[in-house]
Amino acid sequence: MASHTDNRSTSSTSPSSSDGELRIDIEKQESRNASIKRQSGEQEGVESKSKEESDQWDNIEPEPDLLDTNASGVTGALGRVLSRISTNASWNPGPPPDGGRNAWLMCFCGHLIITNTWGFINSFGVFQTYYADTLGRSPSDISWIGSITVWLTFCMGAFSGRLVDAGFLRPVLAVGASFLVLGIFTTSAATQYWQLLLAQGLTMGLGCGFLFCAAITTVSTYFSTKRSFAIGLTASGSVTGGLIFPAMARQLLPKIGFGWTLRAMGLVTVVCMAFVVTFMKSRVPPRRTGSLVDLAAFRELEYTFYACGCFFNFWGIYFPIYYISAYSRNPDFVHPSLSYVDSLNLILILNGVSIVGRLLPNHLADRYGPLNLLGPFAALGGILNFVWMVIDTPTKVYIWAAFYGISAGGVQSLFPAGCSSLTTDPRKQGTRIGMIFTIVSFATLSGNPISGAIISANGGKYVGAQAFSGAILLLGSALIFAARLARMRKTGAGWGVKI
Repeated sequence: MASHTDNRSTSSTSPSSSDGELRIDIEKQESRNASIKRQSGEQEGVESKSKEESDQWDNIEPEPDLLDTNASGVTGALGRVLSRISTNASWNPGPPPDGGRNAWLMCFCGHLIITNTWGFINSFGVFQTYYADTLGRSPSDISWIGSITVWLTFCMGAFSGRLVDAGFLRPVLAVGASFLVLGIFTTSAATQYWQLLLAQGLTMGLGCGFLFCAAITTVSTYFSTKRSFAIGLTASGSVTGGLIFPAMARQLLPKIGFGWTLRAMGLVTVVCMAFVVTFMKSRVPPRRTGSLVDLAAFRELEYTFYACGCFFNFWGIYFPIYYISAYSRNPDFVHPSLSYVDSLNLILILNGVSIVGRLLPNHLADRYGPLNLLGPFAALGGILNFVWMVIDTPTKVYIWAAFYGISAGGVQSLFPAGCSSLTTDPRKQGTRIGMIFTIVSFATLSGNPISGAIISANGGKYVGAQAFSGAILLLGSALIFAARLARMRKTGAGWGVKI
């Protein structure tokens, strides 16, 4: 009986037995199981993180449907129109390519848009001088033509940006290009002040408004770590246009007259816009829900400070660009005064050197943050406006114009990059950038006419307008700094944070 019991006990602990295992085998098996579980957990964590990053568009809170055809009011009317040309599209584009053929092609298309919009706008000093000589109107009156163009360029941002977010990039580009070309050719036939207001101010302004926000919004969705540089490269189109159009005016105005000079410029625009409409396309899926404005953005203190800072920056930034040519031709301010042709060269220099202010700061912004650079560039512009008060020789004017071109170029190219950096949802880029553009538009509408009125009220002297422009640029710089502090406080980051 004892022998039988011992055999049964031995059998129960035998390695070959199905009912039991040696202790060392059990420990090895448990070790292998734990290792497999750890590897499986790590793999699931990586997959979860990857899915979380790639599905950033799936976690957006539902909003009112912009294209709800049953809604009442403006939203319903807009929805009924847009729903006829909309298509159901939903895809996950993944993270931005941050380079590659398609991304840089979009950057080139954006560059062409800015060339034919802001390049034309920044060349208004040519028209300011020409209209003053031929129309016999006050500087303030003539400034309204350019100011209306700039106002509409920004003011249309909320509308056109929301349409781009909704997936209507190509119709927006086509409508904008049509208005722009129509405005240029009708300006070529204008002979009276009110005709120029309608053609160059209103019609061209509408075209620029549709195109500008679409360019910045689309390019920003193709880049992440290189976004600021890509936006700066796009914005440098204003340098290209700021060199091409004044050079055309300088060469063609004395030979073929105002009308045919504008028609030649119009042909350049037709070719560029045909390329843009053909090749530019959206990367992210359309955001068909949501209102035209995102009022929740103003509950973010940094966004509110940033919007106010940009308003004051653009209230003063364009005064020197519009008036430096007329200033240099006045013998009371510059000794000896510049000729008409030399004053056009001054605009070429101002626009040409601004390439430094558009590319270098945006390149650095990808490393240090656009808000960290925008404030100092706005402050530099304010200081240079006060320095302008003592500029009284051609040499000093040329040197001053070069420095101001760099400062103004930095402010103009960094501010959309700064807004983009404050927007975490890529599908709201168009809406939030467009809202800033609309706010800024009212500054650009009134800034130059106010400066012109100050000049007229002071008997043609520029010192009051120079002080006004310089002071509000310094105020804008302070508000950009406040936006930086608000973001630091919100995130708990230190002074070295990239914002």
